[in-house]
Amino acid sequence: MTTADLSVFFAVLSLACWGATVAVIALVIASRVGTRGLLAALVDDLASVGLWLAWLVALVTTLGSLYFSLVAHYTPCALCWYQRIAMYPLVLILLVAAVRRDRHAGWYVLPLALVGAGLAVYHTQLQAFPSQHSTFCTTAEPCTVRYVWEFGFVSLPFMALSAFAFVITMTMLVARRAQSEIGAR
Repeated sequence: MTTADLSVFFAVLSLACWGATVAVIALVIASRVGTRGLLAALVDDLASVGLWLAWLVALVTTLGSLYFSLVAHYTPCALCWYQRIAMYPLVLILLVAAVRRDRHAGWYVLPLALVGAGLAVYHTQLQAFPSQHSTFCTTAEPCTVRYVWEFGFVSLPFMALSAFAFVITMTMLVARRAQSEIGAR
């Protein structure tokens, strides 16, 4: 596979990640509005594997970012590095949380994921509107370079944002399930 092929592949994964994030949120809302039945059972089943799914997305995101910098030789800017600083530890943290079935993983996953998402939002809009200037950018490593720009809007920071959004959603789903179990007792 070429770098162009992998760019499209990761862009499609990113859009799938957004779709899954929206679907999970809609499912949770629908299960709260309706009677406890099939939807609530589906939410519970999803929550039971939520940390594993979040780990998988963090792992693929990390491997993708390593590919783009080490194999494709894209130079990461400062904002890319900060997003990586937030994402890379999540691979290990989510793996440990999933293995331990730690329903309170949100306490240590969400701070990293929220900071990473905030940086990714800023970086995404910076690449969407590259005429802006940023204090993060340098001439040698500009934050506005679009190494990936698939479908007219999917950039590397957009991909990172989709991963952070999914990790946050799944972690919150697991935390919601833990709260529901405490409330049911």
